[in-house]
Amino acid sequence: MQLLDGLLVSKTIKQELTEKVAIRKSLGKKVPHLAAIIVGNDGASMTYVASKVKSCEEVGYDSTLIQLPSETTEAELLQKIHHLNQDDAVDGYIVQLPLPKHINEHKVLMAVDYRKDVDGFHPENVGRMALGLPCFLPATPAGILELLKRYNIETEGKNCVVVGRSHIVGMPMGLLMQRNDYPGNATVTVVHSKTKDIEKICSQADILIVAIGKPLMITKEMVKPGAVVVDVGITRIEDSTKNSGFRLAGDVDFQQVADQVSFITPVPGGVGPMTIASLLVNTFIAVERKDV
Repeated sequence: MQLLDGLLVSKTIKQELTEKVAIRKSLGKKVPHLAAIIVGNDGASMTYVASKVKSCEEVGYDSTLIQLPSETTEAELLQKIHHLNQDDAVDGYIVQLPLPKHINEHKVLMAVDYRKDVDGFHPENVGRMALGLPCFLPATPAGILELLKRYNIETEGKNCVVVGRSHIVGMPMGLLMQRNDYPGNATVTVVHSKTKDIEKICSQADILIVAIGKPLMITKEMVKPGAVVVDVGITRIEDSTKNSGFRLAGDVDFQQVADQVSFITPVPGGVGPMTIASLLVNTFIAVERKDV
């Protein structure tokens, strides 16, 4: 078993971006600028956004964090988005999800200028992705592709099972793994809560990508010996042996399956760091497009 070390690979990507930013500076070109909007004070979201801002500093990007109170109206948020759309200094930005229940997430995501949509959620980017046209890929699927590439995981002709069909991970992951490219050219099955015989389907996968949000769902009998396993899930579960009273667990029972797989992502330290790295890569692509 070998770990797909997202933390290590993300550090390499950050170093590559740091060097590219230095070259831009030496040529008198614009430094990438990533902005983030967060509404409310959700602990997990605050931590995640803080990591993004810190990563920007590490690679030499400019960054802007816009923190809005939870009572912010939908109209006020849309006005902030309009301002970022018009701000030439900002190359890309994200609206951190989830949003408070009184705000329509679909309306907000539609309002984002797709040319600055470095999260890759706008329908324009999703449609371009489906057609194989230039676009911003969603950060988590893009991070997974890069992780597979950096570890030289063979994907062509492989049986790939994606567990979960969310618009953020499962749906785009399925499309990308079957595209005519590398990583890609796999035979893809997407399973979800309504799928029958999930256990059997998962156990036949050469590459198993799990993003269902149910901790420890994937057990030993559901994983093919020698499979490549990518675990997107991360959930706090109770653990009396920890001082905090909890530990972080993925959707895959790592302890059960690790001894029979060829590659597996750890949780934490697998997909999470790659998601942030992909966001930085998308932002660099955004500023480069302005050079043309």
